[in-house]
Parts: sequence; C-alpha cells; structure tokens
Amino acid sequence: MKNILLLLCFLPLAACAPQKALKGFDSDFDGGKSWAELQVQLPAYPKAENLLPFDAGPASNNLHYIDAPSIVVGEDDIVRYTLVIKSPEGAMNISYEGMRCATDGVRENVRAELLILKFQIAEKRLYAIGRDDKTWVRARGSKWEELEDKSQHYAQRALSRYFFCPANIIVRNEKEAIQALKSGSHPRVIQ
Repeated sequence: MKNILLLLCFLPLAACAPQKALKGFDSDFDGGKSWAELQVQLPAYPKAENLLPFDAGPASNNLHYIDAPSIVVGEDDIVRYTLVIKSPEGAMNISYEGMRCATDGVRENVRAELLILKFQIAEKRLYAIGRDDKTWVRARGSKWEELEDKSQHYAQRALSRYFFCPANIIVRNEKEAIQALKSGSHPRVIQ
C-alpha cells in the first residue's frame, strides 16, 4: 500500500516532465535539428521559348509565365522558379523566387490564433529581380512571407494551390511541376 501511495505522489511530477524527455525515439534523431535553406544559385535569364503560361485567376488581366528550365525542387523542400508577368501594354516583371509549401507558420513572427485555424501555410521569398539588360539583381532584405497575408501575391497563391503545392504537398521534382503547368493544374487539385 505504501508503494502505491509513493507512486501516486510521484505521478504529478512525471506529468510535468519536459516534453522533450517524453518524445523518446524521435528526439534522439531529430532533436535540436532545424530547417536550413540551401544556398541559392541564380538561373539563366529566361528565354521566350521556355515560358509556360498559367492562369493566376481573375485578380489581374496580366499574362503569367514560369520559365521551365529555372524550376528547381530543392533538398530543402523549396520550389524555386522564375516568374514572368507581362502587362497588356507589354511591360514585363521578371523575378526569381522560392516557395515553401507547408510550414508551421512560425517564421518571422508567431501567430497562435492563425495556427489554430490553418495548420499549413505556404510562403514565398524573392531572391532576385530581372533587369532590362537580361541580368539579375539580388533582392535586398529578402525574407519569407506568408502568401495569404498579401493581396498582391495572387500569382504565387495560384502557383502554390494548383501547381507546386497541391493539397499542401510539394511536387516531387521539376518534371512533375512542369507537367502540372502544361496540364493547367496538378492532378491532386480538387476542382
């Protein structure tokens, strides 16, 4: 009886033990590891014959393209690509960007109320901007931004939902991303 009482006294202490100690097997292998972004290599400047059009939705009457050879699905789970946006008047914006399909929502700031409603958040990052002389200039102050937060990210949201991150799952490789763009959407997309 004394042993049972003694065990009951220590039960609350065990319940208050640090969570890391209770994780066991997983923490032995993954404990302390954090996600790390790979070094970015800028691609060749896009050529007109390599541009794949995609529908970015009704938010704009611009034409939207992805440069097929620039698509890279990295070991760091980032899809990198060159985005070309052409206005009806012919002006073009060219950018080299990266997309993280499903993050925990904790990057530059913590928003617990958002995590309750939405567990997976897609993010984008601008790496470089194309210039008229067909060279790249690296973006200053580049950081990860949530796609849902800014209305001007309509093209990136379409890329995330329909081509690169359908159902919050990253495409396996460049070939799968290109096939989704050529088909008009990824097969995992629920219409």
